[in-house]
Amino acid sequence: MAAALRAALCVAGAALSLYALHVEHQAARDPSYRAACDLGPSVSCTRVFSSRWGRGLGLVEPVLGGDSALNVPNGAIGLLFYLLQGLLGTCRGRAAAVTLLGTSVASALASLWLGAVLLFGLRDLCVVCLSTYGVNLALLGLNLRRWKRGKAHKNEGKSAKTE
Repeated sequence: MAAALRAALCVAGAALSLYALHVEHQAARDPSYRAACDLGPSVSCTRVFSSRWGRGLGLVEPVLGGDSALNVPNGAIGLLFYLLQGLLGTCRGRAAAVTLLGTSVASALASLWLGAVLLFGLRDLCVVCLSTYGVNLALLGLNLRRWKRGKAHKNEGKSAKTE
C-alpha cells in the first residue's frame, strides 16, 4: 500500500515539476504566454515560475549570480527529488530510510520557504506550487513512518538479543 502511494506521489510530483519547467520555458520564449494555471492577476503560476524565486529557490542568484550553473529551475530540482524518492523508496535498509527522510525534510523546508515567498513576497497564489507542497508533505509523512518502523524493528532486534 505504501509503495503504491509513494509511486503515485512521485509520479504526481514529477508531472507537476515537468509542467513548471514547461511554463517557465514557454514564458521565456513568449512574454505574452499564459499557462492554464493562471486564473487571475494574483493567481499566476507563470508569474511565479518566471520570477527570480523560480530558480535556485531564489537563493542562488543573490549569492552566486543568475548565470551560475547551480541556479537551476525549481522544477528541475523537484524532478530530481521525485526521481530519488521513487528509486530509493524501492530500496530496503537504514541508509535508504535516512536518505528518504533527510531529503523529505529538506523539501518540506523548501516548501515552507517558497510558500512564505508566495504569500509575503510575490503576493501570489500558485496552484501548481501548492499542489507540490502537498505532495512533499505526504512524502514526508510516508518517510517518517518508514523511518520510525525501521527504528522500531531495530529496537526489537536489540531487545531480543539481550534476553
